[in-house]
Amino acid sequence: MIIITRASITDAELDAIRERIEQRGMRTHLSRGVERTIIGCIGDESLLAELPLRSMPGVEDVVPVLKPYKLASREFAAAPSVVRVGDDPSRPGRVAAFGGPAIAIIAGPCSVEGPDMLRETAEAVRDAGGVMLRGGAFKPRTSPYAFQGLGATALKMLADVRRTTGMPVVTEVMDPRQIDDVAEHADMLQVGARNMQNFSLLSELGRVKRPVLLKRGLSATIKELLMAAEYIMAQGNRDVVLCERGIRTFEVATRNTLDVAALDGFRELMRRLAPFAAAAGRSLGASADGARAGAAA
Repeated sequence: MIIITRASITDAELDAIRERIEQRGMRTHLSRGVERTIIGCIGDESLLAELPLRSMPGVEDVVPVLKPYKLASREFAAAPSVVRVGDDPSRPGRVAAFGGPAIAIIAGPCSVEGPDMLRETAEAVRDAGGVMLRGGAFKPRTSPYAFQGLGATALKMLADVRRTTGMPVVTEVMDPRQIDDVAEHADMLQVGARNMQNFSLLSELGRVKRPVLLKRGLSATIKELLMAAEYIMAQGNRDVVLCERGIRTFEVATRNTLDVAALDGFRELMRRLAPFAAAAGRSLGASADGARAGAAA
């Protein structure tokens, strides 16, 4: 459930409400807007059955949240969310914002193959107006015999290019054991489509102080994607950007089918929660197709 507070609520009243809720074994999450603060109650709501929440000082209303995804719901947010990537004083450079008025473009190689290739690509992305560089260090391949990425070597290359170009970088993490190394070198951590329901990985990503780019699984519903985001947010990391990257259908002419309807669904479901992105390249599969699709758009 959520507790909508009065505009005149004091800090002492807010702390008293949270203390009473947490004494019952639940967790609370604050979402501060311009005029209101919303308290999200996370846990078994039956624990609050006998607590007179509506009569507590500073409370305007108590609203149940019926959706299975609590933090990943519009009701839990008091204002639209903007995820800022690269906003770290220890790493001077550009800041990419997702959820604001401008479109943020991410581009780069599927796999990092070498320092020269990566530097040239990064400069081309920057000069073309891109705000973030992507590049795969660890690659989840269908075949165990295919190229799996350069791993830690690629992470160091990405960090070097970030220093020289000023662009924040995003790369995929596949295993909870990789999180610390990837977070040390990258500004944003990506969860690929194949790992969208790797719940151990999602929970650990909720404990790091890095934004997460969460890609929709090949056959996942919108609800399943939101529940995956809930795993990350439930551990404290609210900086999640959802990504529609195409789903598997009967069509074989293209690599995947970009679910444009899902983008509108995200907008309606999450207008106040998390920004979302579209990875058009995954649905096309070839640069020539991308150029034609861009011209058509």
